[in-house]
Amino acid sequence: MPAAPLPPDELDRLSMLDALDLLDTPPEPVFDRVTRLASRLLDVPMALFSLVDADRQWFKSRVGLEPEQTPREHAFCAHAIGMSAPLVVNDAREDARFSDNPLVNGPPEIRFYAGVPIRTTAGLAIGTLCALDTKPRTLSEEEAQVLGDLAAILTKEVQYRERMAVAREQLARSSEVLGASEARFRTIFDIASVGIALVAPDGGWISVNQALCDIVGYSEEELWRLTFQQITHPDDITADVDLLKAMERGELDQYQLEKRYLRKDGSPVWVNLNVSPKRNEAGAVEYYVSVIKDIDAEKHAQQQVAQLNADLERRVQERTAELQDANVRLTEAVERQRATEAALRAREAEIRSVVENANDAYISLDETGAITDWNRQAEETFGWPREDALGRKLEALIMPEERRGRSQGEQGFLSTRLAGAIDQRLELPALRRDGASLTVEVRIRALAFDGRTMYSAFLHDISARKHDEAQREYENRHDLLTGLLNRRALLESIPMAQARARRSGKAVGMLFIDLDGFKAVNDSQGHEAGDLLLGVIAERLRAGVRKTDSVYRLAGDEFTVLLEDMADTFDDAHMVAEKLINSISEPVELPGRAVRVRASIGIALDSGGIERSSDELLKEADHYMYQAKKAGRGRVCSARRPY
Repeated sequence: MPAAPLPPDELDRLSMLDALDLLDTPPEPVFDRVTRLASRLLDVPMALFSLVDADRQWFKSRVGLEPEQTPREHAFCAHAIGMSAPLVVNDAREDARFSDNPLVNGPPEIRFYAGVPIRTTAGLAIGTLCALDTKPRTLSEEEAQVLGDLAAILTKEVQYRERMAVAREQLARSSEVLGASEARFRTIFDIASVGIALVAPDGGWISVNQALCDIVGYSEEELWRLTFQQITHPDDITADVDLLKAMERGELDQYQLEKRYLRKDGSPVWVNLNVSPKRNEAGAVEYYVSVIKDIDAEKHAQQQVAQLNADLERRVQERTAELQDANVRLTEAVERQRATEAALRAREAEIRSVVENANDAYISLDETGAITDWNRQAEETFGWPREDALGRKLEALIMPEERRGRSQGEQGFLSTRLAGAIDQRLELPALRRDGASLTVEVRIRALAFDGRTMYSAFLHDISARKHDEAQREYENRHDLLTGLLNRRALLESIPMAQARARRSGKAVGMLFIDLDGFKAVNDSQGHEAGDLLLGVIAERLRAGVRKTDSVYRLAGDEFTVLLEDMADTFDDAHMVAEKLINSISEPVELPGRAVRVRASIGIALDSGGIERSSDELLKEADHYMYQAKKAGRGRVCSARRPY
């Protein structure tokens, strides 16, 4: 008895059959009415709505037949689903495909069969509507049309359920994503240290945070009654509106400018404004996202420095002219020189004030690396009071032990640390007085004075930014539910593992793991129980492999294990796979009850011969995993042991 060939879309077909949630479900009137009609209209003793699973055919609706299912290798329907036209067998004993079939030579003694495939919207045949008789017969054209019409009714119902399942899944995913996104947005919006606002196309405020209210002095309710044009300085409106119109036309993705708002009390405040649009599906602007940073203090400081520089240049010019007349007005020149020195001291005091109130830590060093100046922000950043820092070596004060120069002396510090950082923007690790670590951005300038070199350093604490970058990188490479590495990390790791294997002469193994029975737990006890179960399985996988091996979660209940430093045999991989299957099959205590799941594992081995891509290795392991499921589930399958 030749077995029916597997359809080319077998994996997709089985996946859709599982998603439709029809297998092993109670009888339903909508299907039973069709099979009863088929039996009566075609005058046959048996009519079935058959679903062809991986290793069986199961009857969702049946007339005239007691068993609920039969093995797939005995199923006439397994042949029918692979055909583009209905399958009609007039006399099974005369057909080479079925003459020795147990269902022909034993109960229910099938002689006549006519089956029409039932297909999904993508054309995947999940089963058939079939009519059977215990005596040979032919199917007339009118009877064939009746069978086709009844099959169309089943097809329409199946495709309706398919669309409903897809709609429910998409709605659930959309709700989860939208909820998480909204929560993250509200948190950032409310606690941001800069002003954030959503602005309507006409300039009205849709939503503002507290930081913006603090900048302009209006309450949130007061701003809702105004437009951004009404609180913008008249001299700055044109530039702002012109940029906004260019962005609305699609000429700009975003824009940034420095402008002035008018506070509620009428005083101007300088801000740095960044604006980007939120467009709808038609490309029209729904609203603008504005980020506003208060730079009023910076602007005033810049103006003061410019004023001081201009004043200094003017005074130097005046003193130069006076010194040229020193021979005739020596006494007057000496007095004016004293006035100049006093002005310079005042200038130094002004510069000192600017440095003391800078947002960055400012540190001045002499040629030996000893600290000669230490501003207020340096005290806050590193925890050392100014009086304790002055005179000490910067290297010993804030640098981690492993980065300090050993047995190099004072000049070693200057040649290896300061010289390499002059006129550059570097990120370096540092220490606070209490031992806490931080990362700083460093800019150093060297100043030559009277044959000596002094160093001025500005340091900015970027620890929060570096932490955020590291967190984003972690989330990009890890599955947040289980803490395992994700698919992206797997595809990055495989080429590196293959390269190491080629250098060492070892092999790389891939285990593709799919849980058997997980869907039943998830459906019966809910997603929360399913998540707890996945977490337990993840821990068992971690514990079941070596430190040189890595465990990944791909999606749903699919995992992979990347085995490294292996001999070129399948035995070691099979041993690990069997160990993991035993571990996974142990009961898991969930709230309310204990559950047990099993796993099917496919193995692929890369022994360094023909170079293969990550996708090819993963596809091979996935293929043998499905072979393991077809062989009975809870098994291991590979090219060496294909079962």
